Amino acid sequence: MRTHHVRDVLFTSEQIQQRVRALIHEIAGSCETENLVMIGVLRGGFIFLADLVRGFAEYNLHPRIDFITLSSYGSGTESGGTVRICHDTDEDLRGADVVIVDDILDSGRTLAFAKELFLKRGARSVRTCVLLDKKANRAAKIEADYTGFPVDDVFVVGYGLDYDNRYRELPYIAKVTFENGKME
Repeated sequence: MRTHHVRDVLFTSEQIQQRVRALIHEIAGSCETENLVMIGVLRGGFIFLADLVRGFAEYNLHPRIDFITLSSYGSGTESGGTVRICHDTDEDLRGADVVIVDDILDSGRTLAFAKELFLKRGARSVRTCVLLDKKANRAAKIEADYTGFPVDDVFVVGYGLDYDNRYRELPYIAKVTFENGKME
């Protein structure tokens, strides 16, 4: 692991929780369905998904929950361009209204891949919910249906996001600064 520092907090725990509550309200208001499936993209989206679905009870919304593990990064800081399924979903998606929950929309390849995959599997609709939207490096033509925060072209960790599988536990989102100043 390269020498780096986690210093600049971009979004505090309080800001994240306030935005998550707003997203719960937004999703609940537009997902009036008995066949809602929330699919978290592992590993980065697990904390975000957990906080979202815990808030659904007050709206009497009871989705089925599943996970998929997709990879396009490996241990680097930039997408390699090819998306692969590491762990697949188990839920039957035929006729379901699916919301994919991911930590960050960056190149867009992972989210576009998942959306197309679930539509091919018979989902009635597929929407996307991301905590962070980083538009600078968008390679795929996709926009999130629900977004937590826009973020500049910086490498971030915390609240599920990681650098080399570390820092996911941080209750805030912070910028990673590398010693040479570059994300490689």
